[in-house]
Amino acid sequence: MAKRRRKKKLSSVSIAISIVVVLIIVAVFALDYFGVIDIPFEDIFGVSTSKHTERPAVVVSGDLQIHFLELGNKYTGDCTYIKAGDTDILIDAGSRTSSISTITSYINNYCTDGILEYVIVTHAHQDHYAGFAGDASHESIFSIYECRTIIDFALTNNSDSKMYQNYQTQLQNEIKAGATHYTAAEAIKGGHSSFEIAEGIELKILDSYFYYNTSGDENNYSVCCMINQGAAHYLFTGDLEKEGESYLVKMNDLPEVELYKAGHHGSKTSSTDALLEKIKPRIVCVCCCAGSDEYTKANENMFPTQAFVDRISKYTD
Repeated sequence: MAKRRRKKKLSSVSIAISIVVVLIIVAVFALDYFGVIDIPFEDIFGVSTSKHTERPAVVVSGDLQIHFLELGNKYTGDCTYIKAGDTDILIDAGSRTSSISTITSYINNYCTDGILEYVIVTHAHQDHYAGFAGDASHESIFSIYECRTIIDFALTNNSDSKMYQNYQTQLQNEIKAGATHYTAAEAIKGGHSSFEIAEGIELKILDSYFYYNTSGDENNYSVCCMINQGAAHYLFTGDLEKEGESYLVKMNDLPEVELYKAGHHGSKTSSTDALLEKIKPRIVCVCCCAGSDEYTKANENMFPTQAFVDRISKYTD
């Protein structure tokens, strides 16, 4: 009888311990899922979560948050909002001027003082800079926020377009209001390519061949930048294409990255092996309307392309 009672008691303890362990696992998984912590689940428990494909739209690491925005319409475009401590950063503002209200209503949840300390405008394509250009019916991002440092593309083939003219008008107004402005080429040549955006967090403008040389592809003019947080790195290349990526690898000492915002919405002409083999991204974010025929009727060219998926699959789930 004594042995049976002892065995029953141990079973109860084992059950209690098991319940506690399960609750801890569930709690950690939930915190990671909702972006409260950013610790690889398998690193803690030795369990892979690669089949868990639903992820939050916000990547969080300490004082750094990276938000990838949907833009309120059916069109593909880029808009990335970054919060580093008390610093607010906006990279691009597509996809149409009608997206401006969607972008600002989201940003205002985090940027409460009306100030964007850094704005990066990667290149002169509507789906990346419409929000900065504005129009008669939509107030520009430059008018809505105080933008303190603006870094934009050095070259464009679209200088005759109405949107570019609107952009230049709004940009010059913001400069007159006190904003500091550099093209990417000026930032590199003038020694203005590195900014401490929070304690231990750096925004770095990367060098690129097409800041100084013309290209038949507007995408290659894209401003490229890296967020560095200790040993963690986050890469943004706008719509940079194959040739531009090749130069990016040659002209910069690129590290392996925690996150890579995929070039050109997951096209087959960007996110090339030459770049991926260097950066080996753990997380890849693709900003696109998946499967949309907005730009093409050919299935193999719709974003994200199968060629792109095949290339990144070597590095990330």
